[in-house]
Amino acid sequence: MTHRCWHPTATLGALALGIGLAVAPLAAPPANAFEMGPDGVLTLAPMLDRVTPAVVNIAVRGVVVAENPNPLFNDPTFRQFFGLPPGAELSRKTFLSAGSGVIVDARRGTILTNRHVIENAQEITVTLKDRRVLRARLVGSDPGTEIAVLHVDADNLTEIHLADSDRTRVGDLTVAIGNPFGLGQTVTTGVVSAKGRSGLIPDGYEDFIQTDAPINPGNSGGALVNSRGDLIGINTAILSPGGGGNVGIGFAVPSNIARSVMEQIVATGTVHRGRLGVVIQSVDPSIADTLGLQRAAGVIVAEVAPGSPGARAGLQPGDVILAVNGESSDTAEILRRQIGLSQVGGTVTLSVLRAGRTLQLAARIGA
Repeated sequence: MTHRCWHPTATLGALALGIGLAVAPLAAPPANAFEMGPDGVLTLAPMLDRVTPAVVNIAVRGVVVAENPNPLFNDPTFRQFFGLPPGAELSRKTFLSAGSGVIVDARRGTILTNRHVIENAQEITVTLKDRRVLRARLVGSDPGTEIAVLHVDADNLTEIHLADSDRTRVGDLTVAIGNPFGLGQTVTTGVVSAKGRSGLIPDGYEDFIQTDAPINPGNSGGALVNSRGDLIGINTAILSPGGGGNVGIGFAVPSNIARSVMEQIVATGTVHRGRLGVVIQSVDPSIADTLGLQRAAGVIVAEVAPGSPGARAGLQPGDVILAVNGESSDTAEILRRQIGLSQVGGTVTLSVLRAGRTLQLAARIGA
């Protein structure tokens, strides 16, 4: 049976702590890609020399708490009968786990990683490529995108340039950098296999980049870069038969989503989801045929809550939302992500089909 395999020593959970940081301007992009080595061999080594110091190993020490598996021990009468102290005994277990992270702001010591890497962490330690060991502090995390932000205090850090992941294309070369199985920094290569993957995070805001660059447990939170060394994604999950290792299907959170989440976490310590206040449904072939649409794409509005951002924008039941800010909204899942990741209080332009006419409606995103 095929299933999704996250980091083997961490599960999805919540942990958030805010500190007052600001996001520095992004570094200028590096200027090279593949190069010919002195022996005539085509190599990525010069690019990796620039990028790999920005990828860190993360060690986590924490405690997980679970109730006694026998429910009778939670019964006060049972406990009294057998002379047990009052109150249900909780099983506490210390765990150690390892993952990866990416320095994206050297001046302020900001590191991106995955939420499941640092879940239930009591102590987070970051090891740099130059072997410096630093104590890290959790700034905040977001279960909807699996992104977490860490902060370290250190000088002479190296940061990685965040690419515009929307410009990434299927077939682009990829390099995954991380700490698989705790072995230490490792580099693997592949291509962008697909874009817009979803279904990995229940109720999440997903738009995963799929790659065949080998990603294994411990790579979580590491860098997925293009041939220029620009960060296009944060390695997050693999699809693996029987819970084994990599079979060429890995997933990374796009850098644009990671950047958006990071900016909110750095500013407030948490993430606020945008909303329109409407009930929606994807346009399927039967709806498309009823409405006379040429293809089954778009999102039909079933209900509009009175006084909601959608109502104030002029949305009406029966409207078909085609795009947000010019980006196609082919399914309800895509529209939910587009609105959910939009800045609360900001304004978006909705392309709406109504009675055969295409309208442009300005909607202010609510919380």
